[in-house]
Amino acid sequence: MTMSIATLDKQLFFHILTFCRDHKLTDFAKKVSATGDGHCYVYMAVGLLFIHPQGSHFFNLMLVSYIIELPLYLLLKNSIRRTRPCAAFAGFESDFQPSDKFSLPSGHTAAAFIMASVVMATFPALASLAFTWAVFIGLSRIALGVHYPLDILAGMALGIGAVTLAEQFI
Repeated sequence: MTMSIATLDKQLFFHILTFCRDHKLTDFAKKVSATGDGHCYVYMAVGLLFIHPQGSHFFNLMLVSYIIELPLYLLLKNSIRRTRPCAAFAGFESDFQPSDKFSLPSGHTAAAFIMASVVMATFPALASLAFTWAVFIGLSRIALGVHYPLDILAGMALGIGAVTLAEQFI
C-alpha cells in the first residue's frame, strides 16, 4: 500500500511534535524561532555595513534576496492557502500564535535560509553554522505546531532559490 505525500507529511509532523513535547522542547523551540524574526536580520546586515569590509556585499545580497523572496512568498501563501496544523486538527492545543493563518511555505524558514545562503556567499567559513541554525529554525516551526515538514522544505527552497537568483544581479 502506498502512502500519499500529504499523509506522510502529517505523520512526520506529529512524530516531530510528539518528540519535542515529550522532551519538553517547546520553550526552546520558541526561543529558536524568535531568532528567525525579521528584525534580527536587519540588525545584523546593518551592523556588518559598519564593521566589516564584506558588509556591503552581505547587505546588498540580503536586500535583493528579500526583494525576490517576499512577493513570491506572499503569492504562494495566499494562493495555496494551506491551513496551519494548529488550526487543522480538532483538539490540537498550542500556546503559540502564528502571524497569519496559512502555512505553505514557511516564511521563517525561507528567511533563515536566505540568511544562511548569504552567510555562505559572504563568509564561507561560517556556512555550516548558519545552515545548522536555519534547519533548527525550520524544526522549531514544526515543534510549535505552526508548520508541516513540507512547508519547511518549501521555505528552504524559496530562500535558497531567492539568493541564487539574487547573486545573478549582485
